[in-house]
Amino acid sequence: MGIRDLDIFGDSLLVINQLRKEYEVKIEDLVPCHKHALRLRDRMDIVKLEHVPRSANKTADALASLIATLLLRAEEGMTVLVYSHWILLPDDEDSEENGNTISVFETNAED
Repeated sequence: MGIRDLDIFGDSLLVINQLRKEYEVKIEDLVPCHKHALRLRDRMDIVKLEHVPRSANKTADALASLIATLLLRAEEGMTVLVYSHWILLPDDEDSEENGNTISVFETNAED
C-alpha cells in the first residue's frame, strides 16, 4: 500500500512494549505473530506506538467485550446484525453537534 509512516494505538501495554522490544514474548504461540509484526514495522520509515488505556477508548472496549461474549457462545451458533447510522440533531443555532449510534441485535430461529 506504500505506507511509510504509521501510528499504532493499542490498549494492551504488554503488546505495545513487546513491539518496542522492551519486553520479550514468552507465549510460544505468539512468537511467529510477533516476528511478523516486527518485520512489517521494520518496513516503515516512522512507526509510533502508543498505549491507550481501555478506559479512554470505550468504543473499542465495548466491541472487544461483544466479541468475547460471542466467542464464549460460539458453539451455539448465532447471527449478530450490527447496524450503525448517523443521527443529525435538530438544526439549532446554538448546536452543531452530531451523534453517532451503534445498535447490536442478536437474532435466532425462535425470534
